Amino acid sequence: MSIRQSTSGLVVLAVDDEMAGLDEMKYLLGGNPRVGRVLTAFDAAEALRLLRSDDPDLRGGRDQDESIVDAVFADVSMPGLSGMELARVLQAFRNPPALVFITGHEENALEAFEVGALDYIMKPANADRVDRALRIIERGRPQGAAPSRPAETAEDDEVIPVELAGTTKMVPRKTVRWVEAQGDYARLHTTDGSHLVRIPLAQLEERWGDAGFLRIHRSYLVSLGLVNELRMSSSGYSVVLGGGPPKELPVSRRHTRELKDRLVRAPRQGWGQPGGS
Repeated sequence: MSIRQSTSGLVVLAVDDEMAGLDEMKYLLGGNPRVGRVLTAFDAAEALRLLRSDDPDLRGGRDQDESIVDAVFADVSMPGLSGMELARVLQAFRNPPALVFITGHEENALEAFEVGALDYIMKPANADRVDRALRIIERGRPQGAAPSRPAETAEDDEVIPVELAGTTKMVPRKTVRWVEAQGDYARLHTTDGSHLVRIPLAQLEERWGDAGFLRIHRSYLVSLGLVNELRMSSSGYSVVLGGGPPKELPVSRRHTRELKDRLVRAPRQGWGQPGGS
């Protein structure tokens, strides 16, 4: 077990029986400004010993009723006690920490959310994907426990100014069904029409990721809450959007895995309501 600590931020425990995987988790978590302290364990049994510890240095001033960490990032496949079994034990804790899986086993995604995981990250993980999981954890912390850096919330609806025949129209983000790249511009397809804005699609992808928008193709960004169908044909995958006249859009191969992962998680975060707007 090892510790990296700073003065503020989330306290996170990384668990992996493979040194390379554990080092990678520690590197990604330790480099994130939302994280103030990183603990590591080589298997689930060691993780549980640490989580039940009364050592005041490990507890960092936390009460006995509080979890020693805010979150556990764990692999699924480990000898002895597996990640799924660890999750079931954590569910019995009085105040269980948030749980995130970082794993190479795609087939366990649905089971992971059934045992209470907040997120499921496929290896190889990257800094942006880990940061997204940490934002979810921050939003779920008790009031007053948040670190100094405020978390964004999906409920904060952005308004986009659109120039139209000498008039500036304010378009709420919540009315956007999908966005289409058009060079250095982007076309917002809304519930009542479309609007061209001088914003690159990549910039909207970064800004709107926490609000439920996902890049599915180099040319398209969609509102996940409006995805009614995921279709597969000989030419690949496509999605059908609701919230208006059905619209079918292609999904590129490089974005398919992320889309499937997010669609599995969508019901847990209030998305995926058929025909929503």
